[in-house]
Amino acid sequence: MTDAHRSDIETVLTENRTFAPTAGWSSAGPGAEPVTPHVASMEQYREMHARSLADPEGFWGDIANELHWFKPWDKVLDWSAPDAKWFVGATTNLSYNCLDRHIDDGHGDDLALIWEGEPMDGGPEVKRFTYRELRAQVCKFANVLKSLGVKKGDVVTIYMPMVPEMAIAVLACARIGAPHSVIFGGFSASAIADRVVDANSKIIVTADGGWRRGSIVPLKDNVDAACTQCDTLDHVVVFERCGNDISWHHEPSNSHGDKRDHWWHDLMQAASEDCPAEHMDAEDPLFVLYTSGTTGKPKGIMHTTGGYMVFTYLTSKYVFDLHPDANQVYWCTADIGWITGHSYIVYGVMPNRVPTIMYEGAPNHPTPDRFWSIVERHKVTHFYTAPTAIRAFMKWGDNHPRKHNLQSLRVLGTVGEPINPEAWMWYHRIIGHEKCPIVDTWWQTETAGHMLTPLPAVTPTKPGSCTLPFFGVDAAIVSEDGVEQPNNTGGLLAIRKPWPGVLRGILGDRERFIDVYWSRIKDASGEPYYFPGDGARRDADGYFWIMGRVDDVINVSGHRLGTMEVESALVSHEAVVEAAVVGMPHEIKGTGIAAFVTLGPGFDADETLRKQLREHVGNEIGAIAKPDQIRFTEALPKTRSGKIMRRLLRDIAAGVEKVGDTTTLEDYSVLAKLRESKEG
Repeated sequence: MTDAHRSDIETVLTENRTFAPTAGWSSAGPGAEPVTPHVASMEQYREMHARSLADPEGFWGDIANELHWFKPWDKVLDWSAPDAKWFVGATTNLSYNCLDRHIDDGHGDDLALIWEGEPMDGGPEVKRFTYRELRAQVCKFANVLKSLGVKKGDVVTIYMPMVPEMAIAVLACARIGAPHSVIFGGFSASAIADRVVDANSKIIVTADGGWRRGSIVPLKDNVDAACTQCDTLDHVVVFERCGNDISWHHEPSNSHGDKRDHWWHDLMQAASEDCPAEHMDAEDPLFVLYTSGTTGKPKGIMHTTGGYMVFTYLTSKYVFDLHPDANQVYWCTADIGWITGHSYIVYGVMPNRVPTIMYEGAPNHPTPDRFWSIVERHKVTHFYTAPTAIRAFMKWGDNHPRKHNLQSLRVLGTVGEPINPEAWMWYHRIIGHEKCPIVDTWWQTETAGHMLTPLPAVTPTKPGSCTLPFFGVDAAIVSEDGVEQPNNTGGLLAIRKPWPGVLRGILGDRERFIDVYWSRIKDASGEPYYFPGDGARRDADGYFWIMGRVDDVINVSGHRLGTMEVESALVSHEAVVEAAVVGMPHEIKGTGIAAFVTLGPGFDADETLRKQLREHVGNEIGAIAKPDQIRFTEALPKTRSGKIMRRLLRDIAAGVEKVGDTTTLEDYSVLAKLRESKEG
């Protein structure tokens, strides 16, 4: 780090430095005429935000009219806490709004999707699709799904690498009204089986494998293993990506005598390119996406069609300042297996008619400058990534981005977790050349899209703060009894009014939906507020600062993992009697996983077992859940009532010398032994 950079960071930390919007900035791409931002001033933002809260029906009705509806709504909002219905009585189709709407408007030959594969033998593998070409593929696969018996309302599981066919499968499901359940390709067979069973899914779309850091991720093998753990699956559709050897299930999978495994290309060859979009009620389910909770069972978050469509369309348009005819090229580096990929690779960006990029592999393959070569090669104007990635880029060195021409960049974004000031400043200086606004966005799977965020060239930014609420978002910092807290006082983050992207429930678990999100905070009259599970504060300027989770969910590299999930995986190993898992500071991930493990008799607490336990967790959940630190201990610190004192474990994992109040600790000798335990 240079002295100038260090000085800037010290100024940011000590003086709460604010970065004003760059004068004369435009989000137009190279060679295009400058464009006026959709929101051009803080005064305009304040007026629009005030209207969005005072008149949500009028505000969101105006926005919805920018999209296509087969039938208009009878009522914009029907709200009876905790249940919201948006655009009541209307019918639409999100696949139609991503594709057909542009074709109907004369833009069928405009570029819709750019894909780049990971292997670089002989140069990168690149594919480009216009809206017309993409619709043809989407319609063909929609007909494939129909030929396999998929009907409106049936859940289709998708477990694929980041290839164009993944986006095609998602849009095909939306086209015929079959909710999709996308599972991140890093999850294990057990995690797949759990999600398939919970969604009662009868079909899974996968691939023979996917490329990651030069190796093949065995996706089909994982699906085969999952099939042995669930009996709901009738069909497995396999896209051939890697050409590797896989097993093939030839026998009938159901009473109709249908074979289970099918090649994608065989089915597509016979499919028609004509598939009219299903007229979907605005409140019909669009997808289920599983996210971790504080218990071992993942939550199947449900989003519906109309409200999700309108909210992700507008957040994409305003937060990234997207303009369809301004030579913009947008790249979100997330995987479609996460909500960020759903909302900000496909569903929010495509209705704005701006080309969206998908990249298959790792950011450092074959060399640490891979992302920057992609930015230069495709003249990326809008770049959206995670603080975890930014910290890794910093560690790899400034020389890698400096090899490439990054002058096409106009907007930088961060997602997944709060960004630390040092990473923000590096991003601002090295990637943005001190010219690109940074939109540090806070939101979650349950909210569908951005909730707290700057607007580029409008909102003065502060490194580490997600700044102000988006339109329609009534955010506050409150106490446990719902009383709004003064500035610079920590409290619970609460959302007091519904917004179009609010989740509609947890699949099959109404009680959990209410208990997790709508029971903790209420106003004086007993009206529940939405509680996202984060603590936060507001500063003197009204800016929000996220302080972290208040429950036992760990945010690892922007991905939420329940501590109970990891603990359950550890205890399922024959050597482990008890385990406690906490988050700990991590230089790259932001938050890492620390596990404290008590062993049964006859097992040696050595490095071999430590490696076995890491691999075991990876097999049970996925590689992202492997503990960064495992400490073997004879006992865990517990209160007299038997509750594990995870606060003490977090302090020990973080290397804190003095822990807080220990008056409720049952056995003080445990604390000393824990400090003596070796990490690894």
